[in-house]
Amino acid sequence: MSTAYKPVLVTTAHKGVFAGLVPEDADLSAKTLALKDARMAIYWGTTRGVMELARTGPTPSSRISLPADIPVLHDVTAVFAITPEAWAKWAALDSTAKAAA
Repeated sequence: MSTAYKPVLVTTAHKGVFAGLVPEDADLSAKTLALKDARMAIYWGTTRGVMELARTGPTPSSRISLPADIPVLHDVTAVFAITPEAWAKWAALDSTAKAAA
């Protein structure tokens, strides 16, 4: 049986902002999380703050890293649900980067 995942936006005490996938049953109150297919928001590029990244996704001004799995992300301060529309934009960034290479 395969694990079901859901997209989340995570902030850390070190001012990190990450979007990635966590298991549906993950303890979102934990101070550490493992993220699959995660991306780091290097520059938000938003006009409505960090939660805009969770609601509508990265903007053309955002600077987002390539994806990687993060086995342990320490010092989690907040976890936001990412809308399907927003996650589609996060996920599309990888295909855009591959096309540009």
